[in-house]
Amino acid sequence: MKKLLFVVPLVTLVTACGTTNTYDKRADYERERQEKAVDRAVDKSPKWMSELPKSNNAVYANGTAVSRDFAMSDMKAKTIAYSQICMAAGGEVDKSSKVYMNDTESASTENSEVAIRSMCRKVDITGAETVETVRISENGRFRTYVLVALPTGEANRLQTRKDQIRANENSRTQSEKAFRDLDGR
Repeated sequence: MKKLLFVVPLVTLVTACGTTNTYDKRADYERERQEKAVDRAVDKSPKWMSELPKSNNAVYANGTAVSRDFAMSDMKAKTIAYSQICMAAGGEVDKSSKVYMNDTESASTENSEVAIRSMCRKVDITGAETVETVRISENGRFRTYVLVALPTGEANRLQTRKDQIRANENSRTQSEKAFRDLDGR
């Protein structure tokens, strides 16, 4: 009986230490796995994520996002990149696109809501285009990196054409008004 009283606490102590060690190992493994995922995301990111291309004929912006859905990852990354293009052109980002991210030491939480009517209402970003898209897998999810550009001046053929159409329309409207004024005299 005396031996049993001595053995039971000893076995309990050894088992408890072994269990704690197992959980510590699990926690260490999880931390290492997360660090590797972050390192991989940084290592696999295109150079333009940390150093945007420079050009006299375009403004560049980038974005990245992660999602369990392929298309949602692309859409979120593009939303971020195009909002940066909009702001670089002097506009404001439409508030109907929402991304909430919360990072703590132990976890990251993200809630995304995308309801876009118009990303950039007050600034015309006609001609902005996706230059490159890179996708990688990250812990069973899709990570998308996007580079977008807004050509400027003569390099932006779509904006130049749109401006010509607008100028022609204004000219036609002005001429019709001028002829109506002459006819009214």
